[in-house]
Amino acid sequence: MDELKTLPAEDTADLAGHRIGRRIIIRITGPAGRFAAGVLFTFAVAAAGTALAGLPVLSRPGPMVIAILLAVVYRQIAGYPVALAGGIQFSSKVLLRLAIILYGFRVNVAMILHQGWHVILQDTAAVVLAIAMTALFARWLRADGRLSFLLGVGTGVCGAAAIAAVAPLVKARDEETAAGVGVVALVGTLFAISYTLIRPWIPLTDLQFGLWAGTSLHEIAHVAAAAAPAGQSALGEAILAKLGRVALLVPLSLVLLARLTRRGQSGERAAFTFPWFLLGFIGASLFTTYVPPAPVVLDRIAAAASWLLTTAMVGLGLNVEMRRLLSRAARPLGAMILASVVLSIATYWFTLL
Repeated sequence: MDELKTLPAEDTADLAGHRIGRRIIIRITGPAGRFAAGVLFTFAVAAAGTALAGLPVLSRPGPMVIAILLAVVYRQIAGYPVALAGGIQFSSKVLLRLAIILYGFRVNVAMILHQGWHVILQDTAAVVLAIAMTALFARWLRADGRLSFLLGVGTGVCGAAAIAAVAPLVKARDEETAAGVGVVALVGTLFAISYTLIRPWIPLTDLQFGLWAGTSLHEIAHVAAAAAPAGQSALGEAILAKLGRVALLVPLSLVLLARLTRRGQSGERAAFTFPWFLLGFIGASLFTTYVPPAPVVLDRIAAAASWLLTTAMVGLGLNVEMRRLLSRAARPLGAMILASVVLSIATYWFTLL
């Protein structure tokens, strides 16, 4: 304080203000400030992706894919923002699991069971077929096994949410998870467009078409986009069939967890952390089944889940090294496309029965 006394009043005020300013800056740039800045950074990129996805040309891939691409491009140009790592990791891990829990509000167990066992069996067969065929084609193409498995799960169950749910179980790296989400979203978009184009030329009723879309397409958004032109009844049938596959995420994860816990990759016993967020998914599903919220509330929850998932994908996309990814993703992509074609054909003929 002695140095303040020897200065004129104006200079004293300036120096005191400078010290206060420094304290504020230190607090902002401290651990808590950097954490908050990291979370806000992922929010900003997600918001940019959402805004760009509103443009006519970019509306098909959707905000999630656009946000991932923005994050990947940023990483290649500016590098990984190490100072913001804490907040970015929070988005890619904690917010990701929260998004999956909120995703459970889409699943009404009673409505799925009301469809009948033939639809449930068809959904189960579709999931098993997608994973098995992706693994088979990946082996033939000598593709990366872990990324191919993620793509198989995304193809069979529910796209990005399924990949995000099982990635921790198979110890997938962030770049593998981000790549899997991006690939399944892009391929699913192409298949949804193809379904819409061929609908007038195939011998399926509107309800059959909805069932086919629901049991074979990748994301709920893809199912809705393909089935909506066939009418509201077809759309309802498609969404119910798709939600049956979404509900299978929990038993699939538990089977996978049990298998990996019993036997590690080296053949020795391995310990895996139980994915507690799946209990949240189950709880949300039971809640929306027996204490159904108002439709407007469900719409807001769905919007929040999509936003959080998009934000989480930004965090994952920032971990992508393009050179390494491109050298590994081409063959898994080929395996997934072949498996998706087989799944579409098989479910089409099953729908005709």
